[in-house]
Amino acid sequence: MTDTTRDDAPLTASKRSDAAEEATSAIPEAQGSSLIGNAVTINRPAAELYAFWRDFSNLPQVLDNVVSITPSDATRSHWVVKAPGGRTVEWDARVTEEREGEMIAWTSEEGADVPNSGKIEFRDAGARGTVVTAHILYDPPGGAIGKVVAKMFQREPKVQARRDLRRFKQLMETGEIATGARTQADLEYRKGE
Repeated sequence: MTDTTRDDAPLTASKRSDAAEEATSAIPEAQGSSLIGNAVTINRPAAELYAFWRDFSNLPQVLDNVVSITPSDATRSHWVVKAPGGRTVEWDARVTEEREGEMIAWTSEEGADVPNSGKIEFRDAGARGTVVTAHILYDPPGGAIGKVVAKMFQREPKVQARRDLRRFKQLMETGEIATGARTQADLEYRKGE
C-alpha cells in the first residue's frame, strides 16, 4: 500500500539523503551554497496569498529584515536588507519562473552583496487554506564566520524565514502582525505615569 498523502514540510526537513539536492535542483537558475526551507499553512486562498506576495512592494511588511524592495519592471526588483552591525546589503533580483497563483522563483543578479535564489510555492490545502513553502539558497557574506555573526545578531536567514512566514500568516489571517515589543510611544507614555 502506498501513502498518497503529501507531506507539508519542505524538502529541507526531510531525513532523505537526497532531499537537499532535490530541493536545490527545483530552483531555476539556483545560486547559493546554504539551503533553507520553511512552510506554513495559512487559512486564505492560494490566489490571494500569491497576489500579495507577487506585489514585491508588499513584502517589507512581513519580511522583517527587508528595508525596501523597488520593482524596476514586471520581473526585476532592487532589494535593500538589514545585515548585522547596522549595515545593509543590496542586490537586484529577477523572477526566473512563475505560475500564476502557484509559484514564484527568483535569482539575484550579478554583483549581489548576498548571492541568492529560491522559490515560494502556494499549494491548496482544502479546508485548511494554503500551504506556503519557501526554499532559499544563499551565500552568507563572510562565509562561515559571517553565518555565525548573523546568528548572534538574529539575522540568520533560517531563523528569519521562519519568523517571516509566521508574520505573513498573521497578516493574511488577521490583518495585523502581533508583536511583543513595546513601541517607543508605549515607553514614553509609561514614563509619564
